[in-house]
Amino acid sequence: MAPFRITPQLWERIHHYAAFPPTGVSLQQMIRFGQNSTPSTLLKGSQFLSEELPIRLAHRVKELDQLPMNLGSMPSINVVKNWYAQSFEALVSFPPPPVPLELVQALSEPTTFRLPEASPNPSVLPSGTTRIHVPMERRYYSVPNIPLASFPPQLHEYNQRFTKTLENIKRRHDPTVTTVAQGVLEWKKSRNKGAPFETPREIQEWLDRFYMSRIGIRFLIGQHVALNTLQPHSDYVGIICTRSNVHDIVSEAIENARFVCEEHYAMFKGPPVHLICPKELSFPYVPGHLSHIVFELVKNSLRAVVERFGTQDEARLPPIKVVVVEGKEDITIKISDEGGGIPRSAIPLIWTYMYTTMDLGEHGAEENLRDSDFKAPMAGFGYGLPLSRLYARYFGGDLKLISMEGYGTDVYIHLNRLSSSAEPLPY
Repeated sequence: MAPFRITPQLWERIHHYAAFPPTGVSLQQMIRFGQNSTPSTLLKGSQFLSEELPIRLAHRVKELDQLPMNLGSMPSINVVKNWYAQSFEALVSFPPPPVPLELVQALSEPTTFRLPEASPNPSVLPSGTTRIHVPMERRYYSVPNIPLASFPPQLHEYNQRFTKTLENIKRRHDPTVTTVAQGVLEWKKSRNKGAPFETPREIQEWLDRFYMSRIGIRFLIGQHVALNTLQPHSDYVGIICTRSNVHDIVSEAIENARFVCEEHYAMFKGPPVHLICPKELSFPYVPGHLSHIVFELVKNSLRAVVERFGTQDEARLPPIKVVVVEGKEDITIKISDEGGGIPRSAIPLIWTYMYTTMDLGEHGAEENLRDSDFKAPMAGFGYGLPLSRLYARYFGGDLKLISMEGYGTDVYIHLNRLSSSAEPLPY
């Protein structure tokens, strides 16, 4: 099979779509849209994604092609660029649904329904850019009481085929995080020939934009696929749990992190983790996002404690404390350890990609990059903290770190319990 190639005609379409701004959605809007989904709302969702995803993919292909300092010429970066272009082509060439005229008219009827307004995401700095504002309900909603008989079998087949295409796209992009990281390593090797080298700020900012966009694309795809393939559940709307139990999610993430720690250091019992959290505390969220954040941060704390105190006397290892508190706007999770802290001069570095405090050896980073996005080494290639902060910010939260060198570190996860923030979409 010949390798994928971006033709001049495809480039023209990519630049055309990249001229449009992406449309952000909030967790509230996604829940409201997906509740009691009907054939008409699922069709409207397919139409929305068939317009929105090519715009988001086109922005990333264009940016991957215009990366500074010759980063875009690295083999792994080119692989990712072709994945995004291939997914873009699959969507823009997907045949439109055969919608009968009377159904088109019914779907276009004005409605008094209004999706809740999304508030600006606090992680996005205000800019002078103005957008053409199209109300979400006009793009992402239709009158739900259209009779089921109005939908011919071809429309159900269209939704099934479109959902399958989205599943293939999601699978294609599974290794994106590690492949981009490999590309940055290739670029560093080509520039510094083994000497210490700090990743420039503009590359760090691009990685933030790129990975935030990736989180958004995967969330939209995962939500649509779940609405079309999973059986309805009282607590779930797609992949969003309307009553995410914070205690259960955090407890499971803690146990997973302790398992990885004990396996890595060949310990019978890792450092204890004390959780203080109301057992009934719940709010609308994507459990997988919260689990990922807590797992990464607890894993960091476990490693810091073990590296500082050693494994000889497991019973004397100081505990890690996880405290969860509910406020009016946020649910805040504080993770405290006595792992020795971080020097003040190194605090800015912890948010940079490829920075890790663990000695990985000569080829350690490359070995960790061979794992997929979802495998969990004890310490990897310096992506845990910056990616966790992006996941927190995606729905209007944040991640803060305070360190006391010589003692330990406190990390604060802020989660927007109102679920009203729009995605922080990069252009």
